[in-house]
Amino acid sequence: MNIDGHIVLPDRVMPGRVVFDTAITDVRPLSLVPDRYILPGFIDGHVHGGGGADMMDGVDAIRHMGMFHLAHGVTTLLPTTITAPWVDVMAALHAVADVMHIGIYGGPSIPGAHLEGPFINPHKRGAQPPFTVLPTPARVSAVIETGAIKVVTLAPELELVDAAIQKFVNAGIRVNIGHTLAGYEQAERAICRICGMGGTAGGTHLFNAMPPVMARAPGAAAALLCSDTAYAEMVFDTHHVHPALFRLAHRVMGNRLVFVTDAMRATGAGDGPSELGGQNVMVADGVARLPDGTLAGSVLTLDQALRNAMQAGASLPQAAALVSTHAANWLGLHDRGVLMPGRRADIVVMGADLSVQEVWVNGRRCA
Repeated sequence: MNIDGHIVLPDRVMPGRVVFDTAITDVRPLSLVPDRYILPGFIDGHVHGGGGADMMDGVDAIRHMGMFHLAHGVTTLLPTTITAPWVDVMAALHAVADVMHIGIYGGPSIPGAHLEGPFINPHKRGAQPPFTVLPTPARVSAVIETGAIKVVTLAPELELVDAAIQKFVNAGIRVNIGHTLAGYEQAERAICRICGMGGTAGGTHLFNAMPPVMARAPGAAAALLCSDTAYAEMVFDTHHVHPALFRLAHRVMGNRLVFVTDAMRATGAGDGPSELGGQNVMVADGVARLPDGTLAGSVLTLDQALRNAMQAGASLPQAAALVSTHAANWLGLHDRGVLMPGRRADIVVMGADLSVQEVWVNGRRCA
């Protein structure tokens, strides 16, 4: 099979042809091609729901949200938990493990879950419900034993967190700092600890649910920005983060900045009432909030995040990397994330207006 168009490569856009079966076999230049763009499949490492589904509702909901985001170019995603009663967190992880084993026919790849709660600071929950717990050895072992976790979010100031980091890193799980009140030094220490153990450090939704960057209190955000190795997620719907801060973070972090959606159940439904973790949410003018005004996840899709990045000044290759390549590197998914021979044929075709026209997963057209 082959697709002709303007191929989005890491350093340029080239008119050409992508040849593939389940993997890409050739990328060759052509002189005349249709007026469309060919990009690597998008990767969402932090997504709670979409299309009316929430991953906490189980296997069918995970499949449904997967198919919703597939239509927006997502070929790989990590269903993301919310802080909930422990039994519900465990049930959600087992559901992800089931989907990992069975797969989603005609849908995106699910390489694991993002455990965003419950090991977070109860005083920096954001829109997370009040079911935070400490990462005791028994709890950490229990979630690891599900075999479902790819990324975990921890607040580094919690008791028992050093031992938890050790266990997660030993299990090959990426460790993110997030939903935290940690200062710069505490966050920097956690990053160094994760990396020093051979792990991969990151930050959950940079600038959100962490202290602001201030002149004499730079906080966890500055520790992530200043690191040479830590990745950081960003929810770039232009509501969570101002475009100027996106440009700053992109300039400083480069290929360590990763776009995610943090999308919730209401994504795709337009304005109106919804819920998140049993809490009432109202979506108005494309922004989801709790009754007290707290941002409640987002209704962002990654194709819109790509367009937002370009409106903020990023080139198309840079925007494509933010929704694909950087996440593949962060998650250790080195078989995808760029259009080159030998990589999975996870491909998104976008029109001249950057709307999604076709989505291919592992060489199969799925949307």
